[in-house]
Amino acid sequence: MKTQHFDILIHAPRRKVWATMLRSPTYELWTSAFCEGSRFEGSWEEGQKIRFLSPQGLGMEAEIAAHRPAEFVSIRHLGMIDKGTEDSSSEAVRAWAPCFENYTFTDETGGTRLRVDCDDCGAGEDWMVQTWPKALQILKTVCEP
Repeated sequence: MKTQHFDILIHAPRRKVWATMLRSPTYELWTSAFCEGSRFEGSWEEGQKIRFLSPQGLGMEAEIAAHRPAEFVSIRHLGMIDKGTEDSSSEAVRAWAPCFENYTFTDETGGTRLRVDCDDCGAGEDWMVQTWPKALQILKTVCEP
């Protein structure tokens, strides 16, 4: 499975970048690059279930594999959601599940380096290469004074 890497320097403290990335309503702002109106349901606590959803009820089911506040978050994607129905066993899902999406927050001169490591979960490599930089730029704009 291929893993893509994205990173950005954000001129704000790690704790602010981490909180802005994971909490509503700012989560919904930066993830609009992926899907306008996207949201999450569940908890960012380690071991907890979380769902990432579009307004149409499409999305992904996952669990938080690891979470060290303001340092590291690992999302283990387990399946797809279609209008409220979870699919973690179809052939299409088994082709990639589980896959991981990891966020690493490190101090860097002038702010926080955010690195995203994202396995190919079937979304399409080209789309991710185009969309993640847009999402990170929105996050940067929201975080910086």
